[in-house]
Amino acid sequence: MLTDRLAILSHPQRMAVFRLLMRRCPDELPAGEITEALQLKASTASVYLSALTQAGLISQRRDGTRMLYAVNLDAAREVVTGLFVDCCRGRADLCPPQFSDLLTSISSKTDKKFNVLFVCTGNSARSIIAETILRDKFVAYSAGTAHRSELNPFAVEMLTSKGHDVSLLRSKNIMEFQGADAPRMDFIFTVCDRAANEECPTWPGQPVSGHWGIPDPVKATGTNAEKRLAFHQTYGALHNRIMAFSELSFENLDRGSLQQHVDDIGNETAKEE
Repeated sequence: MLTDRLAILSHPQRMAVFRLLMRRCPDELPAGEITEALQLKASTASVYLSALTQAGLISQRRDGTRMLYAVNLDAAREVVTGLFVDCCRGRADLCPPQFSDLLTSISSKTDKKFNVLFVCTGNSARSIIAETILRDKFVAYSAGTAHRSELNPFAVEMLTSKGHDVSLLRSKNIMEFQGADAPRMDFIFTVCDRAANEECPTWPGQPVSGHWGIPDPVKATGTNAEKRLAFHQTYGALHNRIMAFSELSFENLDRGSLQQHVDDIGNETAKEE
C-alpha cells in the first residue's frame, strides 16, 4: 500500500492536486475549483482525482450534481508514518522533522501576544478588516499574494465608522513577511479561497494555519448603500470567527487540539452565516 501511494504521488500534477487539498483541509472542493486553481483540463483533472481516490489518498462525495473532494488525513498520516517507521526505524535523528515537536504545548508562548497573519489575494478589504479587528488582543498583520493593491475605500470607511484606528493601515505583499528579518508567525489564516489555493513557501516555526473563507465584498454590485452593506456583512462574519478564536484557552491546548479548534471555528461560523 505504501509503495502504491508513493507511486501515485510521484507524478507532479497528481501531487499538486493532493497538496492543494491538503492546504484546504478540512474543506471539500468541487472538481471545477481544483481544475481552475491548478489550470488543468477537466478531463485531465478527472483522471488525477480518480487515481488519488482509488489509492485512498483523497475522498469524494456527491453533492447534487457536483463531486466534492477532500484529503484523507488518515491515509496521509499512514504514508508519513510508513516512511518514518519502515525506512528510519522511528529514529527522529535520522528522519526529521521530529514528530513529537508537532504536538507540543504552546503554553510557553502565553507570556506574550501571538503573531497572527491574515492572507488574501489583494490585501485591500477582508484581510485588512481581520487585521484591524484582532489588533487589540494579538499582534496582527495582513498581506496579499498579488504584487500590487490599494486599500478599498469602502473598507476604510466602514472600519472608521466602527471606531477603529485606520491611520496605520496599508496594503502589503506577502513577501514582506517571508524574509529573514520578518516577525515569526504563530498563526496564519487565509480569508479568501484563491489565496488558500496558492502554494506559498513553508513558513518557519510551523505556525498553526486555518482557512476562513469569506465572500469578497469588493465584488458587490448595486448602489453605494448595497456595497456598504456587503462590507458590514464581511465585518460581522470575520468578527464572529475572531472572537471565537480569541476566547480559546491557549495555555491548555497542544498544537493538534488548537488546529482542530481553528478548523471548527471556520466551519461552524460559516454554517451560521
